Amino acid sequence: MVSVAIFSYPITFLVTDIVAEVYGKRRTADLVAAGTIALIFVLGLTALSVALPSADRFPYGDAYADIFGLSTRLLVASIISFWVSQVHDLRVFHFLKERTAGRHLWLRNNLSTIGSQLVDTTLFMFIGFFGAAPQYTAAFVAAMIVPYWLVKVAVALMDTPFCYLGVRWVRAPVHRRGSDRPESEGFYNT
Repeated sequence: MVSVAIFSYPITFLVTDIVAEVYGKRRTADLVAAGTIALIFVLGLTALSVALPSADRFPYGDAYADIFGLSTRLLVASIISFWVSQVHDLRVFHFLKERTAGRHLWLRNNLSTIGSQLVDTTLFMFIGFFGAAPQYTAAFVAAMIVPYWLVKVAVALMDTPFCYLGVRWVRAPVHRRGSDRPESEGFYNT
């Protein structure tokens, strides 16, 4: 059994690969930074909501604090693993784009995502779970990494056609404007 997020989170790598292909490294780095800032904002709101006392009429204040207090560690793990893995994905994607002279989008999409998903899963599991309970030893957490990563790899391999479709869809408005350099266009100017 795996978390539901394991199916939705890989979409972030698909989106950054599409943006990287069409708009380039700098715009994609801006997108990753915006995502990281949004996660930090959610962490701040969560921490604030746990720190503030609940209303007297709310009978589940302690349960709320327990549940959302635990999520703080997972949010920190999520922020760190998101940022590191997305930066890794972006660098590998563009390294492969240079090496393949802009050809083989499928290769860039898959290799950058598969490696970055391993980075993400490893960081998230260790930061989020290692030592959180007595059974969460290094060996136990390491054993959780492979199955979660393999599910992410399967999702990543299935998204290849959507990467091509996404690139075609995003490029269409750029080409209608007559630009021959989509990387120079602003991310928000589509």
